[in-house]
Amino acid sequence: MIKEFKALTTRELFEIYRARTDVFVVEQACAYPEVDTVDLTAQHVFSTTADGQVQAYCRIYRDESHTDHWHIGRVLVAKTARGHGLARELVQTAMDWIKKQPEAKVIDIEAQVYLSAFYEQMGFEIMSKPFDDFGIAHQEMSQTLVN
Repeated sequence: MIKEFKALTTRELFEIYRARTDVFVVEQACAYPEVDTVDLTAQHVFSTTADGQVQAYCRIYRDESHTDHWHIGRVLVAKTARGHGLARELVQTAMDWIKKQPEAKVIDIEAQVYLSAFYEQMGFEIMSKPFDDFGIAHQEMSQTLVN
């Protein structure tokens, strides 16, 4: 499902923040402000279990300085849901939504280096050398959209 911030229920927002904290702050030991103002303007893409727990999540948002660029970020699959193709389905859903935006020309992502091959399979190209982001190696990756 895809929702803008103001359309999220209190429970959905809680479960999204819990999943992001579990993966990025606890599992990956990244000490940074997990909740930021990007959430307010982003589209939130997620799937849940029958009881409402977030299994997979990402957010998509337009680049403020290059309005034809969109970003996919905070991509996660809950530890208990990994190995079932949810990441591919999630990223494809995000890409499909972005492709429907008339001004969208490029999709950018800052991928963890160990996931670069996954994103290359999804049509992204590596655009930078690895860089450190809170102790985890990342690379800038992009996909140019064909209209």
